[in-house]
Parts: sequence; C-alpha cells; structure tokens
Amino acid sequence: MNRMPTLFIGHGSPMNAIEDNTFSRQWTELGQKLPKPRAILSVSAHWYTLGTAVNSAAAPKMIYDMYGFPEALYRVIYNAPGAPAYAARTRELLGEAVAIDTSWGLDHGSWSVLRRLFPQADVPVFQLSVDSGASPQAHYAMGRALRPLRDEGVLILGSGNVVHNLARVAWNMDGGYPWAETFDRYIMDQVVSRNHDGVLRYRQAGESAELAFRGLDHYAPLLYALGASDDNDRITVFNEACVLGSLSMTSFLFEA
Repeated sequence: MNRMPTLFIGHGSPMNAIEDNTFSRQWTELGQKLPKPRAILSVSAHWYTLGTAVNSAAAPKMIYDMYGFPEALYRVIYNAPGAPAYAARTRELLGEAVAIDTSWGLDHGSWSVLRRLFPQADVPVFQLSVDSGASPQAHYAMGRALRPLRDEGVLILGSGNVVHNLARVAWNMDGGYPWAETFDRYIMDQVVSRNHDGVLRYRQAGESAELAFRGLDHYAPLLYALGASDDNDRITVFNEACVLGSLSMTSFLFEA
C-alpha cells in the first residue's frame, strides 16, 4: 500500500456536519480523491485530557459533545468500526505512558468531518486524545513518532482550528477579525514554507497570537498532522478562510 496522507481540517461549527456549504463540499470532494486507508487515526480537539489516551473500542460510540443545536445534528449516525490493533500499535509507537481507553468514542471533531470524507463509514476509526498538559513541541514530537503509521495504511487526521476563540465569536460576521486573518495567514505561510519551528513558536506572530486561542485544544491537532508529514510531501491548502470573526477553517493536506 502506498503511503497514506496526513491531514489537518479546520472543522468549525458542528453545523458543517449537516449543512451544504463551501467547507462541507470541499470535504466531500477531498474524500473522493483520497486513497482508501486501512484505518483512520483522528486527533480531535474535543477529546482534551490530562495525559494521552488512545481509544481501542471495537465499536466506538457516537458522542454528541455540543449543546443548543438543531435536533437534526443529534440524529447523525456514523457507524464506523474501531481499530483495536492499530490502537495498540499507536501505544507501541508513543510509549506505555499512553493510556488505553474504551470509554470514549467518536466526538463531533471526528464524525462531522469523516461523514463527508468517507460517508460509507466503512473505514475503521480510532481517536487519540490531546494532552492538556503537553507543550506544542511535545504534540509535534508525538506526530513525528506516529509517522510510521502512514506506511501501514493509516490516514492521520488532525481536527481542530488554527484560530478558535469562542469568546469573541461574531455570529453575523462572514469573515474574520483582522487579528484572526493575520494569525491564520502567519500559520499558513509557515506551513507552506515548511518552517515547522515557526508553527511551534506561534507567539512570534505577535499580538494576533494572544487572541487566536486560549488553550491548545484546537491548535494541537495541526501539530500532530504537521509532525507526521515529511519534507517530500506535497502540501495543499484548502478552505482558506476565517468565519464568525474568530474561527479559522483553513486546512492542510500532506501527501507523498
């Protein structure tokens, strides 16, 4: 099997799971072009834990970890099987400090995107949590350690947002605040120029970095995808946009 891609998707609002818009259409189109993996490792912003855990459930449950949305969103079912063997392989690569977990499942950071990429839900999926105590460098290092999975048929997906500041969301705003656009552009330039250190040292972006997010939960998934990439990968930027003032949808595909 050819080397699988690694991917970061800015997932934005949970409503993207059911709405027909520019972003969801891009996810669908991308899914039609991607090679079919043996499994998908999803690093979702919405499994934010103390320490790192990997879910090894054979049949991961649906987690509706969002509140106040239309009933149609809570009726979405994505019945992908789990991947216990790959979960064990992930722990082998990351070390025994990683906990094996069967209590979690697929949260909306995963299923909202995957139902567009692989709508048949016929590819096994397992999640890796985001350690709330880890530094950007530690998240990136874990991504590097996971790189061998790409040669074993696993697509590595990071799902979060480059800019994610819910306290400053403007519900009627189409684009982004100037600071959000500035930070989004800074990160995109660093990724495209393969300056990974610039992504890790994101505070170099100045004032915009202070406003971009309050915690690493939504930013860290990018670091896993970036760490799992290599210098020979082609980089594609898609869904380049900020919305609602303080959310970025900008996404990256790294493929051999």
